[in-house]
Amino acid sequence: MTIQRYHVGPRLSEIVVHSNTVYLCGQIADNLDKDAKGQTEEVLASIDRLLAEVGSDKKRILAVTVYLADMADFDKMNEVWAAWVPYGHTPARATVASNLADCRYKVEMVVTAAL
Repeated sequence: MTIQRYHVGPRLSEIVVHSNTVYLCGQIADNLDKDAKGQTEEVLASIDRLLAEVGSDKKRILAVTVYLADMADFDKMNEVWAAWVPYGHTPARATVASNLADCRYKVEMVVTAAL
């Protein structure tokens, strides 16, 4: 089986495709001045863009792990998530509190999807 890697950097590939499965690295917001709601909007837009690049979409997401710097932001993140995820296509999901790589990060999401 061929492994395809996209946006390859020295530490990670932003997208890896293998055996009709798409793996996205942790997605974070670009604008770290935004609150958790704004950062979640940016993260979900990145997920849409990256999945489209390889011919997938949010209806094909299998699993998501959401990392929150502060669980007090859970409701803000969920508000944006609920408006974004298509009804009937909700993936398996876990949400955990985590010390993220930069103290300005509010949310990070790791996605696995089908092609």
